[in-house]
Amino acid sequence: METLMTEDPVDVGPPWPTKVAVLLREDLLPWQELNVTAFLAGAVAAAVPELIGRPYEDGDGTRYLATIRQPVLVLTGPAEVLARARTRALERGLPTSVFTAGLFATGGDAENRAAVRAVRGAELDLVGIAVHGPRNVVDKVTKGARMHP
Repeated sequence: METLMTEDPVDVGPPWPTKVAVLLREDLLPWQELNVTAFLAGAVAAAVPELIGRPYEDGDGTRYLATIRQPVLVLTGPAEVLARARTRALERGLPTSVFTAGLFATGGDAENRAAVRAVRGAELDLVGIAVHGPRNVVDKVTKGARMHP
């Protein structure tokens, strides 16, 4: 008699119970959008390791790194929408990462942290934030933002 195996939670597909959203300020240059998105998505992946799937392998047996296993929604909005989203995310206790305008001029991780630490939260010049949480909560946090074109 065959036994039915339960699905491995890492291999479960849509609909996802959670959402990863990156919210970018609408006035960024294309290279800045890409840079900020990569930094912020990496921060969420580091904070929420269960978002990482399994490594890939092609037909020749060459192995590749694992990726985030669910889509990352990329949104845009004006500075006020980012500030409001930051406040909402923190009020709801969601894992949140930030990228400020000043980080484009820093030279590394220690300088990045010092640049953020030098400014009170409500006064951060946000160019991007990322959040992870239940789908409906992330939707409320990012209300007012629109899909990136």
